Amino acid sequence: MGVSRARLPRATLWRYGIGSLGTGGFATLPGLVLVYYLTDTLGVTALVAGLILTISKVWDVAIDPVIGGRSDFSLARSGSRRRFMVMGGIALPVFFVVTFAVTPGLPPAVSAIWVTLAFILCATSFSLFQVPYIALPAELTGRYDERTRLLTWRVVVLTVAILLFGAGGPLLRDLFPDNPYLGYLVMALVAAVALGAGMLSSSTVAPQNVPEPESRPTASLVQNYRGGIRALIRSQPFRALLATFMLQGLATGMMLAGAQYVATWVLHSETAVTLLFVALIAPALLLTPAWGGLAKRIGKERGFWLASIIFLVACASLIMLLWSPGWWVFVPVAVAGAAYAGMQTLPMAMLPDVISHDAARHGEGRAGIFGGLWTAGETAGMAFGATALTVMLAITGYQESIGIDVVTQSTAAVMGIVLSFSVVPAAAMLVSLVTLSRYSLRRADIEPEGE
Repeated sequence: MGVSRARLPRATLWRYGIGSLGTGGFATLPGLVLVYYLTDTLGVTALVAGLILTISKVWDVAIDPVIGGRSDFSLARSGSRRRFMVMGGIALPVFFVVTFAVTPGLPPAVSAIWVTLAFILCATSFSLFQVPYIALPAELTGRYDERTRLLTWRVVVLTVAILLFGAGGPLLRDLFPDNPYLGYLVMALVAAVALGAGMLSSSTVAPQNVPEPESRPTASLVQNYRGGIRALIRSQPFRALLATFMLQGLATGMMLAGAQYVATWVLHSETAVTLLFVALIAPALLLTPAWGGLAKRIGKERGFWLASIIFLVACASLIMLLWSPGWWVFVPVAVAGAAYAGMQTLPMAMLPDVISHDAARHGEGRAGIFGGLWTAGETAGMAFGATALTVMLAITGYQESIGIDVVTQSTAAVMGIVLSFSVVPAAAMLVSLVTLSRYSLRRADIEPEGE
C-alpha cells in the first residue's frame, strides 16, 4: 500500500486535526476534574481515587496493543482503519456521561465502583479511536516536513480543545454551586457532544484503499502482544521517544490533576483554575505553528529538546508558591504553555518517522501496533501523574469531603499540593531529557538527500 509524497491538501489537515477535539478533550477534562470529583464530591479517599485511575489505565495499557494489532488487521482486510474510529467516536460520549452521573447519596465505596467501571469503558472506547488515529500520519504522507505540518495543525486543534474543555468544563460545573452532582452531569453532557463530533468528523480522513488479495493476515491475542514486544525490541528510536513522552506525560498529568487543588487551596479561588488554563493555552495556541517552523530549520529533535528544557525551568519555578502564593503564577504557567506546544507537536511528528523507519528496515507496516503502544504509554504517563498526585495528597494528609461539605486543609497538605505542581513534575522532566538523548533518528534517516 503506497504512501503519498505529495503536499497534503488543507482539507486533510483539518479533517485529521479535528480529531484532537475529542482526544484532547478526553485527555484534559477527566485529568483535571476526575480526582477532584472523587475526593471533594463523592467522598472517596485520595488513595482510592488514585487506585481508580491506575486500574483504568492498566486496563488501557493491556488493550491498546490488541486494538493496534486488530487495527492493522482491519486495514489489511478492508483497506481502512475507519471502522474502529467510528466505534470509539460513538461509544465514548455515552460512557463519559455515565462516569459523571453518579446518583447523589450513594456511599463512597459504591460511588467508587460506579466511576471505576464507567471510566474503564471510557478508556476502551477512547482507545478504539485513538490507536488508529495515531497510526494515520505515517499512512497519509511519506514526507518528513509534511508530517510536521500535519501534526502542527493537529496540535493547534489540541490546544483549542484543552482550552475549551479545561476552562469551559469547570465553568459549566460551577453554574450549580449548590448541587455539584448536577453541575458535573451538565458538564459531561455538553462535553460528550463535542467529543463525539470531533472524533466522528475526523474518522472520515482515514484512507479507504482496496486491500491486496494476498494480504489478509490474522492475529491472535498472543500474537498481538508479541507484535508489540517485537516492536519495542527492534526499534531503539521508538523506545527512546516513547519513554520520553511517557515521562513528560507523567509531569503534565500531575500538574493537570493538581491545577484544581492549587486554585482552591493555594490561590483560594476555585475559579482560578479557568484562568490557569487560559494562561497555559493562549501561548500554546499562538506558538504551535512557530514550533513547526523551528523544527523545519533545526530539526524536530533539537526543537523538542528546547521545548522540554523551557518547560522544566518554568515548572521548577512554581516552587515559589510555597512562600509567596499569588497571581504571579500565571507568568511561569504561560511560559510552560509556550513550551508545551512544542512538547506536543514535535514528538507526535517524530512518531510517524519512527514507524516508517521501522517499516523500511523490516519490510512490514505495523503502524497500528506502534499506535497502540504509543497510546498505552501516553495514557499511562498521564494517569500515573494523577496517581502520583493522589499519593502525595494522602501522605500529606489531604481531607476529602462529600457534596458541599466544608473542610480545612493542613499546612502539610497545601505543601504537598505545591510540590506536586512544581518540584515533582520538574524531576520527571529532567529524567525525560536522559531518555531523549538516546533518540537517534534525523532527517537524513527518513528523507535522504535528493528526495
